[in-house]
Amino acid sequence: MNVVFVEPNFPRNQREFVRALHEAGATVFAVGETPSEWLDEELRGWIDHYEQTNSVTDVDQLRAVVEHFQSMAWIDALEATIEAHTLPAAIVREQTGIPGTSVKTTWLCRDKPSMKEALRQAGVPTAASAAVSTLEELREFARTVGYPLIVKPRDGAGAAGTHKIENDTELAAVARELEGTESVAVEEFVEGHEGFYDTLSLDGRVALDFACHYYPNVLEAMRTRWVSPQYISTNRVEEAPFYGELREMGERVNAALGIGTSATHMEWFYGPKGLRFSEIGARPPGVGCWDLYSVGNDMDVYRAWADAITHGEVTARPSRQYATGIIALRPNQDGFISGYSGLDLIQTTMGEWVIDAHVPDPGTPTQSVAAGYMANAWIRLKHPDYDALRAMLNEVGETVQVYAS
Repeated sequence: MNVVFVEPNFPRNQREFVRALHEAGATVFAVGETPSEWLDEELRGWIDHYEQTNSVTDVDQLRAVVEHFQSMAWIDALEATIEAHTLPAAIVREQTGIPGTSVKTTWLCRDKPSMKEALRQAGVPTAASAAVSTLEELREFARTVGYPLIVKPRDGAGAAGTHKIENDTELAAVARELEGTESVAVEEFVEGHEGFYDTLSLDGRVALDFACHYYPNVLEAMRTRWVSPQYISTNRVEEAPFYGELREMGERVNAALGIGTSATHMEWFYGPKGLRFSEIGARPPGVGCWDLYSVGNDMDVYRAWADAITHGEVTARPSRQYATGIIALRPNQDGFISGYSGLDLIQTTMGEWVIDAHVPDPGTPTQSVAAGYMANAWIRLKHPDYDALRAMLNEVGETVQVYAS
């Protein structure tokens, strides 16, 4: 198999996809924005042919590199694992005759209003939503559905650019902020606990799946400095009845959107109205989530993905041995990291369950609260019991302090 992989160098865990393709026996053709001489020796060793381009999201530039690779060899697959890269890759696949996830499916997994409309037609329970381009359209949606509402970019990822709106005044303020935007997605606010369901699908069937829970929900986590947010991958997928319902929804969503051989990342809510679909990406989850799945299940999820791409099979099976999770540790203010407290105590009391940690050196510039779970300090843990792991992560959040000045 000759596989083109988009952007192998950034963010850091992108290299794991390249490693897995190499280990699966693929000839790896890679295209990225980093000069080849800046790639480290290990990464270069996994790549057989590399080309730099100014922008991997520019369809013309990406197609030119892919066509260059096609002049060298038959290209069997073109893979992108970052949200913003998926649609350009799908367009280039269709333009160059490379099989893989279609432009239609990729578009439906990017454009929130189109996605939800397709799933409502398939009978999947989801929030009321629309694409709007004027303040009057926003007001009309508010009159019909009622507050609170969620306004977000049509193709956004995570909580970036997302607003919760409680009244007409906030609606007008957000509309002013979004002036110049062609259109945005507006949705009914769904009350409930939030999590995500990830799959590796092979020829339209789910070959591997994993479920996670957010504490607290993402919008609060990405807006509130004093919160040390966490998400936990459960090892109870085979046990609790709820996960049977979640799995059934995931299969219906993948089928309705035309998912073939691909990783997926599906957000969901569960509350007074029951289980509700939120959104999905035809890509792996971010922030190193597959690392947690790999540790918790005694397997290499990246390699399973590479086997699906290169060999058309997934033989690995998750052990569900551990629940695994990450907790983000926010500095007390923006500035530069000045120090920590509580780290030694956590190492003493929980050391056997620590997977790894990131503790930036004093003097490191802080990043904003909205930058995500791995923006500043973080710790990842495992434990055979989900409830025990959640209690441990809570203790980390209460014990460890990150100071900035």
